[in-house]
Amino acid sequence: MAKYTFLDLAEEVLKASGVALAPSEIWKKAVESGLSEKLKTQGKTPWMTLAARLYVDTKDNPDTRFVRLGESPVLFGLKSAGYQLEKAEDISEKEDVFLGGTKSIKERDLHPFLAYFAFFYLDRVYVKTIYHEKSLKKSFSEWMHPDLVGVRFPEMGDGALELARATGSLPIRLFSFELKVGLNFSNLREAFFQAVSNSSWANYGYLVAAEISDDQEFRSELRRLSDAFGIGVIKLDLESPDDSGVVFQAREREVLDWHFINKLSHLNEGFARFLNDVKIDIDGKKIHKNEYDEVEEDVDQLKSKLGPKGKK
Repeated sequence: MAKYTFLDLAEEVLKASGVALAPSEIWKKAVESGLSEKLKTQGKTPWMTLAARLYVDTKDNPDTRFVRLGESPVLFGLKSAGYQLEKAEDISEKEDVFLGGTKSIKERDLHPFLAYFAFFYLDRVYVKTIYHEKSLKKSFSEWMHPDLVGVRFPEMGDGALELARATGSLPIRLFSFELKVGLNFSNLREAFFQAVSNSSWANYGYLVAAEISDDQEFRSELRRLSDAFGIGVIKLDLESPDDSGVVFQAREREVLDWHFINKLSHLNEGFARFLNDVKIDIDGKKIHKNEYDEVEEDVDQLKSKLGPKGKK
């Protein structure tokens, strides 16, 4: 007998309700009807897990039973109810977001700042930008792709390195980074579950932003999400890059999802090249820095990368 899943529960609730619902509403109705007991889940925040399953399924699964509707709040309905699928966003055409009232910043303007922070403050992590628009099947795999990926190489002597390679326990660490210009209540859930979806293959997953709301209720929710799913949060300081920092630490996944890594490498040639570059560096015992995003060591030069194009 097939295992009863969160998606099965959502389908039953939505069929019974006849209308699209938010994940929290689906879970509430499941508890009221007793369907939640069929899951036998031990998680502390099952409604969050339900939301994550629905976000991932509607983004990555062409045969999904569900459709995502609206933005605030985000609702989920059944395809069979006749809802229309939303058009996937063209990530290469994101609008500017005004930061601090003086600069218009795009997410990719943040990449050099993350490259700087990852190298100097995440213990020499080399990052590489992944271009979503060059992927296959973009409409259903958008949330599989992080904005940047990263690798931390082991600092080991030749003997230890060869032994680690022979035993299949080479201690490299892979990172996934999802970038947003700003994080607040209006985009928190979508941004967070996007980070959950596109980091499931890596040792560490991070959600990164240049502005993070200081609202106490927002920070409490952000902490709950981080604790529940193990996603870390980084705040980039564009005025003083050395003051950037990790707001919440990512929880390490010790076992990599090689099936997902293989799937992503077939969907995106940039990610496939990243894997090949990592292998070449390990085999050659030398890091070819030009294969990764440039790390600007001069802070003033780094800040200048925002440039006059950022002015209103």
